[in-house]
Amino acid sequence: MYKHLIIGLLLLSCMVSTPTFAQKQLKLISYNIWNGYEWGKDTLRKKQQIAWIKAQQSDIMAMQELCAYTDKKLQTDSKKWGHKHSVLLKESGYSVGLTSKYPIQLVEKITTGMHHGALHCIVKEIHVFVIHLSPFKWKKRSQEIDILSPKIKKLLNANEKVIVCGDFNALSPIDADWYNNNKALLRDRISSDNKHQHVENLRNQLFSYSEVAKTLGLGLYDVCTQFVPQGISRISCPTLVFAKTKEEEQSLIERSTRIDYILTSFNLAQHCRNAFIYNTRTTANLSDHYPVGAIFEMNHTSTKQ
Repeated sequence: MYKHLIIGLLLLSCMVSTPTFAQKQLKLISYNIWNGYEWGKDTLRKKQQIAWIKAQQSDIMAMQELCAYTDKKLQTDSKKWGHKHSVLLKESGYSVGLTSKYPIQLVEKITTGMHHGALHCIVKEIHVFVIHLSPFKWKKRSQEIDILSPKIKKLLNANEKVIVCGDFNALSPIDADWYNNNKALLRDRISSDNKHQHVENLRNQLFSYSEVAKTLGLGLYDVCTQFVPQGISRISCPTLVFAKTKEEEQSLIERSTRIDYILTSFNLAQHCRNAFIYNTRTTANLSDHYPVGAIFEMNHTSTKQ
């Protein structure tokens, strides 16, 4: 009798204390919202974009071009899409920000030596870098990556989970075959560099891939490449907001690129279940960039009481 009682108690103990693993998805979206809705003046576009963001039900929003934003303003807006927590880089110029359903731990606001700046935060034990690199010069972008690299590399060496996302304003070597066959795009970039003295995005009149290559070389993985086919499906900028005719639409598509990325540590990439570039008619007029997103499946350990 006592033997059966002991066995029963042992079985009950195992049932009470054995950890159970619940799968939960974490959805992140990165979005360049375009001049902070014209520095707050374009209220209609802001209303439409916030409605779109709310409908996506993301867990984390990484945002660029939060122009004319304050901490309070970002907090007010983020609550509209269901995020109680927010962090803003700065209240001047072209700022970046992070909003989340979950608490955000601010690690660092990175502005020294940066064209716009970057945020380093922690959400759900994931180190999230929100970046917006220079739109004008490949050399400056390369310098900005050099500033960020030691911070990212240190985390990767410690086997931390890392996401680096935002507007890189740079082309990826992963897409090189697509761009190298696009003569219209190259002509457009040569014309831009020649026309504007402050612009040097080409390197000896060739596409520069070194800025994104540097970032990937740290040990990061481009999650979109696993789920989004190469070519027009990967377009993130510009949107069709500038086109008034079918001919202008076609011309824009021919000169469009992917410059918005979600790069992750490999220990997080293996849990990526989907990734998106939301280049649809719905988002075409909401910004000059299309938003990008990714879904990760996270393991959470809990103990029954």
